[in-house]
Amino acid sequence: MSQATLLVIQGVDQGTRFEIESDEVGLGRGVHNSIRIHDTEVSRAHAKLVHKSGRFQLHDLNSSNGTYVNGSQINTRDLVTGDEIQIGRTVMRFTADLSRNEQVMVADQVALLAEPEPDHTANIVGQASPHDDRTFARLATESGRAQTVANLQVLYRISEEAVRPSNSVEQMLGRILELTIEVTGADRGCILLRDPQTHEVSPQVFRHRAGLRAPDRMGVSRSIVDYVLKSAQGVRTSDARADSRFVPGQSILEGGIREAICAPMQGRYDLQGAIYIDITTSPERILLENSPAGRFNEDLLRLVVAIARQSALAVEDNRYQLALVKAERLAAVGQTIAILSHHIKNILQGVRGGSYLIDLGLKDHNEDLVRKGWSIVEKNQEKIYQLVMDMLTFGKERQPKLSPADLNATVGDICELLMARAAELKVALNFVPGATVPPMCIDAEGIHRAVLNIVGNALDAVEGRDSAEVRVTTGYDPETSLVTVSVADNGPGIAPEHLPQIFNIFESTKGARGTGIGLAVSLKIVREHGGDIHVESTLGAGATFTLEWPLIEEPSGS
Repeated sequence: MSQATLLVIQGVDQGTRFEIESDEVGLGRGVHNSIRIHDTEVSRAHAKLVHKSGRFQLHDLNSSNGTYVNGSQINTRDLVTGDEIQIGRTVMRFTADLSRNEQVMVADQVALLAEPEPDHTANIVGQASPHDDRTFARLATESGRAQTVANLQVLYRISEEAVRPSNSVEQMLGRILELTIEVTGADRGCILLRDPQTHEVSPQVFRHRAGLRAPDRMGVSRSIVDYVLKSAQGVRTSDARADSRFVPGQSILEGGIREAICAPMQGRYDLQGAIYIDITTSPERILLENSPAGRFNEDLLRLVVAIARQSALAVEDNRYQLALVKAERLAAVGQTIAILSHHIKNILQGVRGGSYLIDLGLKDHNEDLVRKGWSIVEKNQEKIYQLVMDMLTFGKERQPKLSPADLNATVGDICELLMARAAELKVALNFVPGATVPPMCIDAEGIHRAVLNIVGNALDAVEGRDSAEVRVTTGYDPETSLVTVSVADNGPGIAPEHLPQIFNIFESTKGARGTGIGLAVSLKIVREHGGDIHVESTLGAGATFTLEWPLIEEPSGS
């Protein structure tokens, strides 16, 4: 289970989600980083993220272009959910998952109490409606200038939290509840959400005031909550005015005065739940002030009603976004299944054709026909194998398995493997190994697949052309420490409008012959090595694909 995630929301890796599963991870362009960013403005070792004592801390590693959190350059910074990290031109959103030690069942901290008395709402001493525009107007007219400014600041902070991206509605509501407790001076609070299907309410978030000794289980009056949800009115309650023991009140001096505010979370379309906060005025404070007056007042009630309204809108938006993401995910799954089914169907048709020839040859004792049919079956077996391997490679994030390898030998094996196919297509396949390519560490299997896809595409591109040629070269530039594999063809080239899309999954210029997976897989593998693929093409004059990545030297002594 990951401790946190980084979602790339801007940059070349947009849409990539990195799961942080260890206590220290590196961020940068270099291949040894756990989080590799394929951005040329990112340093090879740019920053590191450290998890210690329940906190996540981001450290800049003297990067060339600096590390920024929420627009401010940092050297070291504690992160919280929703923070935006920028390195180079890449922006990532940080989300921390609650650890098992931090996750406490809210049901163990909050109890909905069904009171024995028939009408507990007799303790209500004030009401306010979220539908009444005067409720919000009074925030600015009855509180005085200083309080008005404070109220607006609180609502601004609440609105900011409501639109701050987070990975769960509970995290968002938890932060809103913390701000509510801070501004109202409450001891503790909870947010109860209503199930859209059953309409049953249950506590989802619980918080208590910082510095408060671990409180007992919070009792929430079910009759008050039911009244608030039914009437859509925020209420302020106090047990002092309804308690006959108060005058002159020895027992109230033993237990103190408990007050509560409960406000409905009324959204645009439906009631989402309620916010419930309470406070207890200690006997010592009652004696000191010599007054039973409550600490909650009508201004705070109206403020909590406004906060509850903002919270409800945030819950509605969150549920809408979840539904939208789910719909898009289902649409993407459906598109993937449809495309793959189409390609698999074509391959199976080839297998069926080969099987028919084999069956016919066996009946007629014609070995040439059997051999021809078997050749067709073998080709389609290879197609289905390559399709499955590409799907597996693209479908998971992985660290390249680096080991000492001879790049020239790896690329030479690919050209030798495709030589028979090139001859069948009447294409001259030439391999020119670089004389200065040094020993290095690569994921030989991954590079093999990446180059194989590119060379295979080049052969398809020049099929049927006069003097068709594909030229494969390897090289190394000691000034930039970049290793290159170049694949050039004299085919029809790629139209400029198609170039930006050729590495997208399921984008293919080969019609029914292509799956649209190969180039995406090749780019992914090269980027896993900290590199990139560059394409140059002229219509009618062919295309050149250059795979390049920084040299990863063999460990000393190997």
